Amino acid sequence: MERFAVGVDLGGTNLRVAAIDEKGKLVDQISIPTHKEKGRDDVIDRLSSEILRVAQRWASSYSLAGIGVGIPGIINMKEGLLVMSPNLPGWENFNIRAQISQRVNSPIFLENDANAAALGEKWMGSGKDGNDLCFLTLGTGVGGGLILNGKIWHGKIGMAAELGHVTVYPEGRPCNCGNCGCLEAYASATGVVRSAEELLDAGKASEGLKREAALQSQLNSAAIYRLAMAGDPSSVEIYQGVGRALGIAIAGFINILDMDTFVLGGNAADAWDAFANAMFEEVNKRSYIYARDPRRILKSSLGNQAGIYGAACLAF
Repeated sequence: MERFAVGVDLGGTNLRVAAIDEKGKLVDQISIPTHKEKGRDDVIDRLSSEILRVAQRWASSYSLAGIGVGIPGIINMKEGLLVMSPNLPGWENFNIRAQISQRVNSPIFLENDANAAALGEKWMGSGKDGNDLCFLTLGTGVGGGLILNGKIWHGKIGMAAELGHVTVYPEGRPCNCGNCGCLEAYASATGVVRSAEELLDAGKASEGLKREAALQSQLNSAAIYRLAMAGDPSSVEIYQGVGRALGIAIAGFINILDMDTFVLGGNAADAWDAFANAMFEEVNKRSYIYARDPRRILKSSLGNQAGIYGAACLAF
């Protein structure tokens, strides 16, 4: 009998549970609101019910390999503790692995969501033809994951691949982490909006960006991307800045790690067409390794499904 795994993406907004077979075919998926305001016990109860529902639905056709869970935050891998998560306040030092395992009567494989997404891209996404993988997820912030020799690289305390907090501009704008000039401060959706606000505040914004700002109660990166693709000068400049920041960081990663594949995912990566040229120019200029032997720098092919594929892969 073929095996399948249950992959879970436990986010601050939605819970997604999927059944995926060994060949990487997604055979079932459920998505429900997290409702984190109801408390962690309620979330875990509903999540466990959906895991059991999906597992039982396919038990007659497949053998269950296990259940993998991707979750945002810092995880104590040995103990199965969610040490902290900015998306799940009040869950500090919560033994999430034990709590789910007790409810579903099955072992749980826990992983940080960005690491799970990296594993998903390596297994069935843009990185499947490479040996190693560096994954950057561009969203509200910038996260990352490293796959070395087919395995997730956790580092000493599980904090490896905080790629959004490498410094690209030493005297740059403040980042929420307390540093200045982080990649996240420029290449995230939040960074895009901050760049637009700086142009507006300095009186240097284009007419198109001014009109967009006047129409919206709050600017967002998607609107700025649309302006960039329409040729608005300020918006084009902003996304070129995103590309330069990414290029500086990726060139450094290539010089340090000499990896063959880099994948960019997350919602902000959908603006690829607006920042890619500037990114490649910067990488070529700053990495002598890349200039002599170009590496694959690719957009995610799994999109927001990468994490759920990676979670399932944990069980296999």
